[in-house]
Amino acid sequence: MGLAFLCPGQGSQKVGMGQDLFENSNLAKSHFETANEILGVDIQDIMFNGPDETLKQTQYTQPALYIVSVIIGSLLTDKGLKPTSAAGHSLGEYSAYTLAGAFDFETGLKLVKVRANSMQKSGEDQPGTMAAIIGLEDDEVQNVTDKISGIVVAANFNSPGQVVISGEIDAVNSAMTAAKENGARMVIPLNVSGAFHSPLMTSAREQLAEMINSIEIRDSMIPVYSNVSADPIIQTNDIKHAMISQLENPVLWSQTILNMTQNGIDHFMEVGTGRVLQGLCKRINRSLTTSGVENWEQIGNA
Repeated sequence: MGLAFLCPGQGSQKVGMGQDLFENSNLAKSHFETANEILGVDIQDIMFNGPDETLKQTQYTQPALYIVSVIIGSLLTDKGLKPTSAAGHSLGEYSAYTLAGAFDFETGLKLVKVRANSMQKSGEDQPGTMAAIIGLEDDEVQNVTDKISGIVVAANFNSPGQVVISGEIDAVNSAMTAAKENGARMVIPLNVSGAFHSPLMTSAREQLAEMINSIEIRDSMIPVYSNVSADPIIQTNDIKHAMISQLENPVLWSQTILNMTQNGIDHFMEVGTGRVLQGLCKRINRSLTTSGVENWEQIGNA
């Protein structure tokens, strides 16, 4: 028997996120104040009022999602709802490490700021894109990307039949065409500012590694399942390695959820904006118990 907190990543943001938390919680007010200082921008205004085009920019999206997940997770823990493990999708892994006690809110946000800014810059320096391939098995997608000239790789193994590819624009476009020819049900280009979880993120990884190696990270109090290995980790060195290698490697989400289930997790609670991870859980295994907390009212009912 166990409860896992799952923290969402890019794509789950929406204008208005976190506003009711700010209005009802002193912890939230304090975190937003700290966030504005650390980020050097009024992230609160961007999150509450948009516009959507601004919030969608990687340098704002990632901190926004992190802030909301950490506030909600902290408030749930304060009221006695304690997870036995955690995981996060891409950026969400940073929220998970914070909630698991590997570092505090401020440290996590400083890391997220470097991560988001360096990913945005990598995307500008080496333009790339991503696309979702629906209806092919993991190995079929892998076969498609292996045959394309140029850089294109499987970036997110989200659920059976849903894999995201990432890489150079021409190579991704070629892979999308090949995926359709190989029987993909749908191929959806994603509105992203770079080729995340691909070799095009090398310069971002180097900047992030410098920051990660310069700060104090503790062993986590509960296991956090790493995107890169899909295995539970607790120790400082493992956490550092997972965060650094995550940028260029695929998110093994499907395997993560299956491993958590095998290790006794029977309730998956999405902590943060949106319902993306609940949907993926159900696609991975229809019988999983899932729930979500994304606003003040739901914290009260949890």
